This record gives sequence, C-alpha cells and structure tokens, in this order.
Amino acid sequence: MPEIKRCRGVVYNQERVGNLENEESKRMNYTREWLLLSKLPLLDSKKCRQIVEYFGSPQKVFSASFNEIAKVPGLDKEAITSIMQAEKMNIDNEIAELHKIGVNIVGFQETLYPPNLLTIFDPPFILYVRGKLKKEDVNTIAIVGTRRATTYGKLTARKLARDLAKEGITIISGMARGIDTAAHWGALEAGGRTIAVLGCGVDVVYPPENRRLMEEIIKNGAVISEFPLKSIPDAFHFPQRNRIISGLSKGVAVVEAPLKSGALITVNFALEQGREVFAVPGNISSPNSQGTNRLIKEGAKLVETMEDILEELNFPLIRKEKGRENNLSLSPEERKIFDLLKEKPLHIDSLVKLSNLSASEVGGSLMRLEIKGLVRELPGKIFARD
Repeated sequence: MPEIKRCRGVVYNQERVGNLENEESKRMNYTREWLLLSKLPLLDSKKCRQIVEYFGSPQKVFSASFNEIAKVPGLDKEAITSIMQAEKMNIDNEIAELHKIGVNIVGFQETLYPPNLLTIFDPPFILYVRGKLKKEDVNTIAIVGTRRATTYGKLTARKLARDLAKEGITIISGMARGIDTAAHWGALEAGGRTIAVLGCGVDVVYPPENRRLMEEIIKNGAVISEFPLKSIPDAFHFPQRNRIISGLSKGVAVVEAPLKSGALITVNFALEQGREVFAVPGNISSPNSQGTNRLIKEGAKLVETMEDILEELNFPLIRKEKGRENNLSLSPEERKIFDLLKEKPLHIDSLVKLSNLSASEVGGSLMRLEIKGLVRELPGKIFARD
C-alpha cells in the first residue's frame, strides 16, 4: 500500500505526489528544449521547425550527434555547433520566471498549438501563452481596425464581437487601443472566449491602460506572443504579430481603418493565407472609413451584422443563451434593470419605480445596457431585452 504523507493537515498519496513531480519535471525539460532551440541566433523560426520535423522532437535534436544533425539540409558548421553547445546556455532564471507568472510554452508540434496557425507559410516555432488555448478556438474571427476609432467604430466592433462570441466564436485581436480593445471587451461581455496576440512579451502590458483587460482575457481566453518575455513593443514586431492574428482566424473583419492602417497589413496577410476578408462600411466623409470602404469596393464582404460573417464561413451556430446572465459583466444597477426586464418590456417610469433607483441612475444604466447590446429602446420610452 502506498505511503501516506501528511503535510500541514492535508493527506497526500506519496505515489501520486511522486507522479506529479515527475510530470512537472518532464514538462519543465520539454519547455527547456523548445526554448533552447528558439534562442539560437543562427536559426530562425523556419529552420527550427525544419530541424524538429527532421528528428521528430526537440529532445531528439539534442541527443543527436554532429554528423546526424549535419544531414539536415541547409545547416552550416556554425549552426550545427551552436545546436551542440545549446545545452550549456543557462536559462534557469527564465524558466523560473515563466512558471512564476503562469506562462506556458507551446511548440508547433503540440496538440494545443492552434491548428489554424499551422496552415500559414511561416507559423511561429513556439508560442508564449498566458491563459488557455482550447480546441474550440478553431472557430475564430479576427476583428481589427484603427487605434483612433470613433464612437461608432468602437460600438460596432464591441457589438459584432459580442454577437459572434454568443455563438461560440472565439474573437482574435491585438489588444491595441481603439477597435481591438472594443472587440475584446465585447467578447468578454458575452461570456465568450477571446485571444489577444501581442507585439511584445506576454509579461508586458501594452498599452498600459489595458492592464485590467489583459487580466480578464487571461481568465477567459489567452494572451499569446512569439516574442520572449520582456520584449518591448517595437514597431517592427507588429507586422509579425499581424500575420498571427490573421493566421489564427478563419476570417478577418475590419471595423474602421484609414487608407494607411496596420489593419490593412493584417488584411494582406489574410489574403495571402487564404482567409476571408470582411469590412464594415462607414461614413464616406470619414477618413477612418476610407480603408474599409475601399476593401468593400475591392471584393471584401460587406458586414452589417454577425450573420453576414457566419453565413459566409458556414460556422455552426452555438447559442450561448444558457447561463448568459451569470457571465455578464454588469454593475449592481445594470443588473437590477436587466433583471426587471426579464419577463416583459417596461416603461422607463416603471423601471424607476420598481428599481428604487433615481431617474438618472436608471437612464445611465439603460444607456450602458444598450451599448452592450443587451437592451433596446422601443417607441414611447419602453425598453426590452435585446
């Protein structure tokens, strides 16, 4: 019978403890080998993938001899020597930091590596992941656009993301100001999943004001990057980041973009990767709509509602209504108003009376619920759940 170990009043099965320790040790070793290969300066991501594919795993690469590695096409003597000496690199502090802040390394061969990303020309060799990647993240839409979004653009992106997330679609974006931020919040408000792809390390909050958003995404999806910890958001990182945003997605929807916009770089990657491109039309007098309106002229599908996207991609509809109320991010006042509208539409005066809130509190709560797409106003100051 296995020995029972007691620690601070908790009973442990010693055999189980040993197994867990062994599994953790294996995982750390696995992380170490992926990291070691990724850090070799003479090997880019493409070459690292080629070497691992040749041998079958990072472990087998490091157990191979010089002559065995030399059989991999395109490797010179210096690159082979760097592989042979890689295990001398001290990355213990980095691995400790990864575990401390809850970052997982996901190599391109692992089952959790997003399958959509494997279909692009140059998928990342490894991903740094905070949060969780899931199998259902295969049904994905990227929502992107300008950082200098108008109120119209932000409300549209938020509603589109929220509606798609209610159907079980994972929303992909870049956590930038403007449209990206609105899209992530929309998915979170629906109790859905969202993935933020960063142009910096996953331990760097950029922009700084999105700290809370980043925390919520980690709890309800994932924050990912191909850049190591502490990488700053350099300008040249963002085109690389954009190819991952489109690569993770089945389609890219652009909400507000001027003619010179990073969102259009994402569109170019999407077209190269064989993804569908969608665009929300905008005011012809607004510079922020020039890019999206041109996309529509050039063949992008015009989007007015989430049905335009779902029909084009033939996604299975997965209604998220069950338990929806428990997942909504609502203030106490918003919750009270939302609950009062559960049975039937009510006049604003009735809401004031029944809620015991002031007229201004009710009006403010209704406005915010409308913005979140949860409530709509009917003629005569009557409100109903959307």
